[in-house]
Amino acid sequence: MAYYLVTAKPDKELMAELRTRLASGEIEAMQPFGQSLHFGLENARLQADGTAIWEEEDYCIPPLAQERAAVLDDYFSDLEVERVEEGAGWQRIQDMELQGLFETLE
Repeated sequence: MAYYLVTAKPDKELMAELRTRLASGEIEAMQPFGQSLHFGLENARLQADGTAIWEEEDYCIPPLAQERAAVLDDYFSDLEVERVEEGAGWQRIQDMELQGLFETLE
């Protein structure tokens, strides 16, 4: 099991569409990664430079290959991953205000 701290630049014009897909349960139902991706995106923080940041559990090589093909590459650019221990990514960003990815981009 591998965990990554993910940073990516959201496409502001597409965040409403992504929020709709999350709310509908479509992303959460994707196998095998949907629950983890759904949780990560719902709890992502927005950094001062406008990039989103969250922790993601993943088993792919390269990291997030399935998630990128199905969802992430449609809504984000400049995606980068850093390997972390489970929970360490969330711990690093816990003090960031949880404005939410969607509320701040509208």
